Amino acid sequence: MRFHCKSWYKPIMAPTPVYTPLLNPNEPEARLQAVHVGEGQAVARGEILCTLETTKSTMEVEAPVAGFVAGLRFSVGQLVPAGEILCYIAETLDWQPPAPPPTSMPQTQAETPPGIRITQPALALARQHNLDLKAFPSGRLITEEMVRKALGEILPEQINLPAGGFDPRAILVYGGGGHGKALIELIQAQGAYQVAGVVDDALPVGAQVLGVPVLGHGGVLNSLHEHGLQLAANAVGGIGNINVRIRVFQHLAECGFTCPVLRHPTAFIEASARLADGVQVMPHAYIGSEAILGFGVLVNSGAIVSHDCKIGDYVNISPGAILAGEVQVGDGVLIGMGVTINLQVRIGAGARIGNGATVKAEVPENCIVRAGSIWPE
Repeated sequence: MRFHCKSWYKPIMAPTPVYTPLLNPNEPEARLQAVHVGEGQAVARGEILCTLETTKSTMEVEAPVAGFVAGLRFSVGQLVPAGEILCYIAETLDWQPPAPPPTSMPQTQAETPPGIRITQPALALARQHNLDLKAFPSGRLITEEMVRKALGEILPEQINLPAGGFDPRAILVYGGGGHGKALIELIQAQGAYQVAGVVDDALPVGAQVLGVPVLGHGGVLNSLHEHGLQLAANAVGGIGNINVRIRVFQHLAECGFTCPVLRHPTAFIEASARLADGVQVMPHAYIGSEAILGFGVLVNSGAIVSHDCKIGDYVNISPGAILAGEVQVGDGVLIGMGVTINLQVRIGAGARIGNGATVKAEVPENCIVRAGSIWPE
């Protein structure tokens, strides 16, 4: 008689990918603030793998299952697009992750500006006509149709312009997202200007943002200016990448637009403070005595810029941030929500201060201060 022994086994499950979540609909990327695990490390379900940060939020990414970390693809400080695979959780230590998929359109920085994604036909057409690709939004795939529209710079036929030209107080809002909505209501509350329309590269012509019509994409700016529209407001917040906001300012200037100071009626600005063109002061913000704000500075809701502060160009100060007296901030700095910067501290150009951080000493240029930390650490 034969006895057949039935062998019991546990099947090996496919590794589980860990994807980058979308922390904010207005921010397609998040900065990898910290990595808490290493390649091949055993982790339990729910264990923290890494910390992601945008200007408005911070999130700890947890392991969805127990296993071994494999295929860590990014390092601290990198911007990671939402939906990208951060790593895998494998059942066995010897599992090898697949190679990252090749990009469909290999490019070099010499071919396109940083952050620009463009199809090969669109790139060829842009080169043929020496089109400046900096006018296009970063992060979105630029198609041949978009390039052709930009080359034409013709206002869509369905847009009805004022018969007698634009009112001298008419102002264009560039960007129809969250900050665009906030600026439209700020301008309406301020009462000094009239919102003539919105320009947005992602919204269809004829759509409306809080009742304001979308006039087209960035390619119509020259035509609008030729029709008498002189003023513009940059509603691209530049969260996560301040260079996007800077490029919009540059494009508006190249087309002849002036960006006036915009201040909400509930904001309080001392008479001795000096604000350059393009500054935007949102509701309930405070600007102290003899503070100096450079071109294009954004002071968000409830932020405090105390006396004698000197703020460079294109600085983004998020809601609830507090800058004590005589703070000096270099160009292009991002200051997160609820940040506190102590008296007389200097912040180097290009630095990024994470949400809720407390800064007690000088921050070097392009340095990243972690969210919730006390600097120096």
